[in-house]
Amino acid sequence: MTQIIWLARHANRLDFVNPDWFLTAEYRYDPPLSEDGMLQAKQLGQRLKDEKIHHIFASPFLRTVQTANAVAEVLDLPIKLETGLSEWLNPEWMSEDPKRLSTREMAALFPRVDKGYTPQIAATYPETGEEAISRSGQTARCLAVEYSPENILLVGHGASVLGATMGLIGRVPRGEIKVSLCSLFKVIRDNTRWSLMLNADTSHLTQVEEVIRLN
Repeated sequence: MTQIIWLARHANRLDFVNPDWFLTAEYRYDPPLSEDGMLQAKQLGQRLKDEKIHHIFASPFLRTVQTANAVAEVLDLPIKLETGLSEWLNPEWMSEDPKRLSTREMAALFPRVDKGYTPQIAATYPETGEEAISRSGQTARCLAVEYSPENILLVGHGASVLGATMGLIGRVPRGEIKVSLCSLFKVIRDNTRWSLMLNADTSHLTQVEEVIRLN
């Protein structure tokens, strides 16, 4: 039995382009995509338009939902908000549990959001990097089993995409997987064995970041 798990990091975020955005933002730790990030998300959607993807799962943060929505529009699929794919809730990055829009509020902005979906795994602030990797890895394995043999797309963050990928294929040497913005991974299961077939591909993007940041 074969199953394909696609994984993508969100596109560029507004506070990477304009760091001062953080100073006056209502949701300081939940920035939207930047203008060029919106373009990257659309390019990701075009890259995946001919792939047989049956379900889309996204971290419930705004930038990941925006990225997933660009793909969902092309594939004509709903978006399931999965907290297990959330950002690494790192207290060194965030002084508090990050405030974000509720599922209902997100669905009002993005009608493709599935208001009836129940997340599989929780994310709890604060957490260590190892806890974030473990949590997202558990999420990927859980969703792969729950929706087998259908192909799924997981849209997350630097740390959660890394953790989800390793949760399927196993631990890899440090630095072997570098999760750049809007990069794409493809993991294939043949019976019980998972193989990484695409590693942080950015060939669909016209602009690629030079310095990779996890958050």
